[in-house]
Amino acid sequence: MNEIATTCCIAGGGPAGVMLGYLLARAGVGVVVLEKHADFLRDFRGDTVHPSTLGVLAELGVLQDFLERPHQKLDRMSGMVGDETIRIADLRHLPGPAKFVAVMPQWDFLNFLSEKADKYPDYHLRMRTEALDLVREGDRICGVLARDPDGDLTVRADLVVAADGRHSTLRARAGLEVDDLGAPMDVLWLRLPRRPGDETAPLGRLMAGRMMVLIPRGEYFQCAYLIRKGGAEALRQAGLDAFKRDIGEVVPLLRDRTDALTSWDDVKLLTVTVDRLRNWFKPGLLCIGDAAHAMSPVGGVGINLAIQDAVATAGLLWRPLRERHLTTADLEKVQRRRGWPTKVTQQAQLFIQKSVIAPTLAGHQPRAGWPARVLDRVELLQRLPARAVGLGVRPEHVRSPDAGAERIVA
Repeated sequence: MNEIATTCCIAGGGPAGVMLGYLLARAGVGVVVLEKHADFLRDFRGDTVHPSTLGVLAELGVLQDFLERPHQKLDRMSGMVGDETIRIADLRHLPGPAKFVAVMPQWDFLNFLSEKADKYPDYHLRMRTEALDLVREGDRICGVLARDPDGDLTVRADLVVAADGRHSTLRARAGLEVDDLGAPMDVLWLRLPRRPGDETAPLGRLMAGRMMVLIPRGEYFQCAYLIRKGGAEALRQAGLDAFKRDIGEVVPLLRDRTDALTSWDDVKLLTVTVDRLRNWFKPGLLCIGDAAHAMSPVGGVGINLAIQDAVATAGLLWRPLRERHLTTADLEKVQRRRGWPTKVTQQAQLFIQKSVIAPTLAGHQPRAGWPARVLDRVELLQRLPARAVGLGVRPEHVRSPDAGAERIVA
């Protein structure tokens, strides 16, 4: 069995893992990031990079470079409730350097972050390397058992960070307790063509029994078709043609574009989970991102909450990691810092699931009540949901240093 050593081993090359690896390596901490796939190219993942994350990129001095990559901008959001179009959010007045959501395929975002991290000698990304188990010495976790194309691999580390998603292998191996908060829906992801006149299209529609959200992505829409929990098989049994008709009824704009779906292989199922760890850590182990708290797709905030976790973790842990005196109390600080915004965000998502999504999918006709109509008519009020979605609860700032810059000054 091959064996390597590092200061921090991060399992999972998603937004939380790559951003944390970038920030720690930038601060002079040795990092190995393990990603089980050969590349980041997996579709139907979170593509909305919110102002909170764009602000972090600005603090790192890479925002302009990021915005030179192909992307779409969303600075206002609207949706349809039945036949009424409701303006929901206006991001143009947010504080900070970016007053919009940047829509970019997640693989492009991850490639961008990793390219920036690669310039630091302490950053090591190992693709096609899957974290399988934890290495223990007594009660302390001191590494990861992994497998790469050459066989079994042991990565010994002062800290193991589980950033391996909502079905985290390392979280399960550690025996950490998870509270399932519930979700009444699953999501079918698909692509449909987007045309030049679609720029002002609402982001989605609610109607009795059905819901759909559209995310503009260059020449196509990434579409989220919401269904009742566990309802995917019944939909398949009804046939692809019936599903296409449903799409056309929910969003008439797409009626003549559903031929782009040639088989059920073009439709991917996301089983929605909303959960949260009771404790995010054990001696030598910390969970962040979806491994610590799987989010509902409501608001598209999951990727950005994961990034905020990474920024806070780097800010709190870079010094004890670099000086090699990390304690469990340091890990507890991360959960204390990020636990409260996670709970608040999930409670808001659960409220929307219970009050809007579940009744709609159960067949109740949604109606735009007076609060929605007031929101639509009073532009000043549209800044409130913009702030909630765009910046979230307790947006983080980069507190870890640039070791490269420190060496230049020295």
